[in-house]
Amino acid sequence: MNRKYRILVTGGAGYIGSHTIIELLKNDSVEVISADNHSNSSTGVYKRIERISGRKLTHYAIDLCDFKSAEQLFSANPGIDGIIHFAAFKSVPESVADPLKYYSNNINSLINILDLAKQFAVNKIIFSSSCSVYGNITKLPVTEETPMGKTESPYAFTKVIGERILEDFIQSNPGAKAIALRYFNPVGAHPSALIGELPIHAPTSLVPIITQTAIGKLKSFNVHGTDYKTRDGSCIRDYVHVCDIARAHVLALDFLEKMIAPFDIINLGTGTGISVLEAIRAFENVSGVKLSYKIGPKRPGDVEAIYSDCSKVARVLKWKAEYSLDDMMRTAWKWEQNLAKPE
Repeated sequence: MNRKYRILVTGGAGYIGSHTIIELLKNDSVEVISADNHSNSSTGVYKRIERISGRKLTHYAIDLCDFKSAEQLFSANPGIDGIIHFAAFKSVPESVADPLKYYSNNINSLINILDLAKQFAVNKIIFSSSCSVYGNITKLPVTEETPMGKTESPYAFTKVIGERILEDFIQSNPGAKAIALRYFNPVGAHPSALIGELPIHAPTSLVPIITQTAIGKLKSFNVHGTDYKTRDGSCIRDYVHVCDIARAHVLALDFLEKMIAPFDIINLGTGTGISVLEAIRAFENVSGVKLSYKIGPKRPGDVEAIYSDCSKVARVLKWKAEYSLDDMMRTAWKWEQNLAKPE
C-alpha cells in the first residue's frame, strides 16, 4: 500500500501496550502512534521498543481524560485507521481503596476516545477488557456466554461499563466495528528482556511481586488467602504470556476487516487454571531461587478461581497460546534481572 496503515495505541508505554506495539511494528506497512500519560509507565520504554523493532515511533505524553489534548493528537495525525485502547488504571486493590479515581479515569478516557473516533471517522477499535467482568462464577471454564456475576472490584466494573459504552457506540455508528478482548492474567516479558512489566508504584500483580522479591527489592510477600475452595486453598488464575496477548491484538485488528457483526467479545487465556502456590513453585523451579512469603488473609476484590474456555478465540482468530508457564516465569525473571544491570 502507498500509505502506511496508521494505528493509535493508547497506553502504549504500558505493559501490554508496549508488547503489542512491537508486534504491530513487525509489519512494515503499519505506522504506530502511541499516547500515554505515564502514570504507571516510563518514557524510556519507547527507546526499548525502537531498539527491539528497529523502527521509530511517534508518541505523545498526554492524559486522554483531557479532551483537548487528545483532539490535538488526532488532528496532528490524520487518517488513523484503527485504535487499540489500553489506557486505564488496572490495580484491583487500588480500585477498592479509591473507586472514584478508577471510574473517572477509565470511563472518561474511553468516552473521549470514542467521541474522537467518531469525529475523525476511525471505524476500527480494539478494547482492552478483562476476565474480571465475570466476577465469581460457579461453572468453569468461562466462555464468552458465561453470565456476568457481581463484579468484585471497581476496576472490574469499569470494564463492564466500558464494554457497554463501546457496544452502544458501535450500534449507533454504522460502519464502525469493535472487539472487546477479555484477557485473563498477562504475565512474562519480551524474550529480549528489554521490556516487561514495570510498575512505577508498588506492584499488586503476582508475578512482578515474585520477581521483585527474588531480586531483593522486596523482603517477602503475602499470599492472599489459602482457605479458598480450590485444590490448594489459594486463588486460581489463567496466566497467559504477554507476547501471546500482544499477538492476539494484531489478529483481532486484522479480523475486523472481515467481521460481519459490528461488535464482538473474545476471551484470551490458555485454558489452564494455575493456583497462586503453583505459580510460586513454577518460578522457584525455573529460577532456582527460594521465595520468602507469608500466608495472609483474603484480599478484598479477588475472585476465587477463573480460567478460560479458548474455543472461540481459536475458531475466530486462529489463535492459541504458545508460551508455557515456565516460559512466562523464565522471561519475567530474565527481565527483572536485566533491570538490575546498568544501561
